Amino acid sequence: MRDSTDIHPVQSEGHRKLMAFVEGRSDDPFGIMGPHEIGGQCTLTVFDPGAASVTAEAKGETCPLAPVPDAPGAFAGPIPAPTGYTLTATGHDGATWEIEDPYRFGPVLGELDEHLLGEGTHLRIWNTLGAHVMEHEGASGTHFAVWAPNAARVSVVGAFNFWDGRRHQMRRRGGTGVWEIFLPGIGEGVPYKYEIVAADGTIQPLKADPVGFGSEHAPDNASVVRDIRGYGWKDAGWMKARGPRNSREAPISIYEVHLGSWRRRWDEGGRPLSYKEAAEELVTYVSDLGFTHIELLPISEYPFDGSWGYQPVGLFAPTIRFGPPHEFRDLVDAAHRKGLGVLLDWVPGHFPTDPHGLGRFDGTALYEHADPREGFHQDWNTLIYNYGRTEVANFLVSNALYWLEEYHIDGLRVDAVASMLYRDYSRKAGEWVPNKDGGRENYEAIAMLQRMNTTTYGEVGGIMTVAEESTAFPGVSKPVDAGGLGFGFKWNMGWMNDTLSYIEKDPVYRKYHHNQMTFGLHYAFSENFILPISHDEVVHGKGSMLAKMPGNEWEKFANLRAYYGFMWGHPGKKLLFMGQEFAQGTEWSHAGQLDWDAAGRPLHDGVRRLIGDLNRVYRETPALHVKDAMPEGFQWIDGADAQHSTFSWIRWGDEGDAPAVVISNFTPVERTGYRVGLPLAGAWEEAVNTDAGIYGGGNRGNMGGVTAGDEGWHGQPASAEVTLPPLGTIILRYKG
Repeated sequence: MRDSTDIHPVQSEGHRKLMAFVEGRSDDPFGIMGPHEIGGQCTLTVFDPGAASVTAEAKGETCPLAPVPDAPGAFAGPIPAPTGYTLTATGHDGATWEIEDPYRFGPVLGELDEHLLGEGTHLRIWNTLGAHVMEHEGASGTHFAVWAPNAARVSVVGAFNFWDGRRHQMRRRGGTGVWEIFLPGIGEGVPYKYEIVAADGTIQPLKADPVGFGSEHAPDNASVVRDIRGYGWKDAGWMKARGPRNSREAPISIYEVHLGSWRRRWDEGGRPLSYKEAAEELVTYVSDLGFTHIELLPISEYPFDGSWGYQPVGLFAPTIRFGPPHEFRDLVDAAHRKGLGVLLDWVPGHFPTDPHGLGRFDGTALYEHADPREGFHQDWNTLIYNYGRTEVANFLVSNALYWLEEYHIDGLRVDAVASMLYRDYSRKAGEWVPNKDGGRENYEAIAMLQRMNTTTYGEVGGIMTVAEESTAFPGVSKPVDAGGLGFGFKWNMGWMNDTLSYIEKDPVYRKYHHNQMTFGLHYAFSENFILPISHDEVVHGKGSMLAKMPGNEWEKFANLRAYYGFMWGHPGKKLLFMGQEFAQGTEWSHAGQLDWDAAGRPLHDGVRRLIGDLNRVYRETPALHVKDAMPEGFQWIDGADAQHSTFSWIRWGDEGDAPAVVISNFTPVERTGYRVGLPLAGAWEEAVNTDAGIYGGGNRGNMGGVTAGDEGWHGQPASAEVTLPPLGTIILRYKG
């Protein structure tokens, strides 16, 4: 029980505090509400603006509480003890209801939480902030905590209190800027928001919880209480052994998915698959195709479908579009039990300006920069995090850790890293603020990314982080202690742009652009690269992968198959966006689904079969993956045959691994008797031929293999005459 000044005299300090509460402007509600010792007597003060009278039951006594003069909705009176009481209100119409008094409870947060939050070193802020279902002081309910350091008052509101910000005003915790309250009787599935009064007295738009674990279905946007404890994981085997599967020596082949448009239930209004349905259908499909990982476009809660998730509002909430948090865990768990890793696209680069989001959260530019030259993305009409603010950087780093720990995610692919690294990103002169040294590098964002990588790799075993970074910023996938950003991998955007530009050209012109296919080898080992053919290449009028290919129908499919063979034989991990595996003919639309009708047609099904075999050969052939990021794993046989638009190279593995040779012919001319240098004499198996009949090709090739003799060629000690199919790629493996 707390000591308090007398609340009854109209001009007392206590009465002024009570009036501040009644008027919804209290920053110390626990100083006046609930039980207090006043003049040696336990006095209880409660607030219910709908009540005509309130009665307390305590220690078997019935204790009517009297209306407080000039404080509408407030009732006060003596009770025999400060605990164990119940409250009953009676309305003006005679109806009665129970009142749960949150002001009888002590704080939940401890001094250590306050200290770590204050200095921005609380690695797991989700254990402290947000809405947590719990038992507290003998009662079941939910603890709410939110960071709003510049607010004059913060309340949690919902249907449970008629969205009235006066009813559940929160306790301010020291100088940390955190506000908290425990509400008995509130549990799983209850929508809520925060009503925040700025320092100038302005009531802000109702805000969703920055650390909320759930949300309402759009267009509604309240946070929802979700109890994320107690999931029964069944993936212990995967978690224990996943490290080598996420390493740079591993065969990593990623299937990128926009979950909302992979497949829809047209008999149920066109809804997308749920997490639980995807755990069966998507996981089985990807596993059968031999991919090693699924990468999901952002599933952190987002208000606008057309953003594909790249403008998130609820960074700690798996989107409710496909189900609640435990069902998202069902998807991850199912993938792991099938031997598939799960990667998430993660967006720490910006956030939308939706009123319920982070923008001017407590009436000030809290999460973002106040200066639009630093805090506003002109391209996307979004706000940029203030990475130099300790609490904001900690919010982001903790969020990365959250997905890895709470949802067993195997890695994060960080979106739009280039926009974070440079202060002048997509800005003209005068539209950006230089760093302290007058340069364009964003030191604060760099430091946040380095901290994120060192924290996640240090705290969670066997994971990977991936940067979508489109510039030549040095050391993206180098360790932080070596001056790098610390990512495990980097998307090779240059390779993607160059090779797509080449393959889109008519074969008659390709000899003039030969270097577009070879230039990537000049820097292929400067980073740990992933070769991405992502969603960005099949939207906004770019057409599908098949539509990019020149020629008639057969040539389009042959070009695409040859390109995929080139890609799988090239150094670097692999990534394909959904639909590309069966050569979907139409451009991707987030509002529809993949063209599953086309997937069953022979030429499309042939491409799907090829992807399955490329994944199998890639996994089974160490030479094709163990030295993806090492120059000694690659050797040109002939990278200069521009006249014939052919490319040939060797892939080397570790000592004792059989080498592989990749040969691509990007003309529609079959080349028989084509002599190619080989590193070893003896039998070479034709492990892949993209012109095979089962893929829709013409079955031109080498009848399953070739035998190399001792005649040197192309600087190699052995050679063989091979048949290069038109618009085809072959992969040979040494059999000895």
